[in-house]
Amino acid sequence: MPLGRLGAFLLLGPSLLLLVLVFLVPIGWFITGALGELGSFADIREEAVAVLGSRAVLGAILNTNWIAFLVTVMVLLIGYPVAYALTRAKGIAFTLILVCIILPYFTSVIVRTYAWMVLLGRNGLINQALLALGIVDAPLDLMYNRLGVVIGMTYVLLPYMVLTLYSAMKAVDPRLLQAAEGMGASPLRVFLKVFLPLTLHGVIAGALIVFILGIGFFITPALMGGPSDIMIAMLIEREIELTQNWPTAALMTLVLLAVTLSLYAVYQRFANQTEGLAP
Repeated sequence: MPLGRLGAFLLLGPSLLLLVLVFLVPIGWFITGALGELGSFADIREEAVAVLGSRAVLGAILNTNWIAFLVTVMVLLIGYPVAYALTRAKGIAFTLILVCIILPYFTSVIVRTYAWMVLLGRNGLINQALLALGIVDAPLDLMYNRLGVVIGMTYVLLPYMVLTLYSAMKAVDPRLLQAAEGMGASPLRVFLKVFLPLTLHGVIAGALIVFILGIGFFITPALMGGPSDIMIAMLIEREIELTQNWPTAALMTLVLLAVTLSLYAVYQRFANQTEGLAP
């Protein structure tokens, strides 16, 4: 093995070993052990058809994809202007925006979700402010429904979109924008015809990251969602903890894992394009 490859292997070896031990081995053990309870391949196939044809599972899959899509759209609408402002900011403004984006990483997802529950509850700060200002006559239902789930997930996943878009935007050569302006293009036309197409790969990559993370979300939907907002991860947890139906949980885990890996493969394509465009 060449020295360069050997050095790379030695550097990546501990990380790969940790990934195998804490992810691949437990997942493999869980799936093989759970499906082994069914016995033959015919029994596994019959159970898979029953699970995938179940109204509860199909409903959870549809809910999962729809909620993840809504969150992705909201994160993109909020994250694109923030990322653009970050690329244009300098000095203390850049530091302040970056801190506001990264600081939530140092706080647990559970703590952030409970913070939003305090804000969005019927007696929360937002409803109290609206009642005090006379904007509403009764508290709004901002939680234990899909709105609460989308708000909570959007807040948690926003940094992933902003940082991905920031990387793509920084790779755009400012001279291209200046050339378009010099040719008489308006700021809106420069954005639509030059800047947006050059950052589109970042938009797609960021959207895929958020969607991949969104379809596997559990904590926020479980705490802030209602009965009609069951997602696939919550259904898996219910099959394991309440009914202890491990084969069904294993099959749903395989479905979620297959979708996640497929989307991740698509993301890798656009991530490689982003690296190729970097200065």
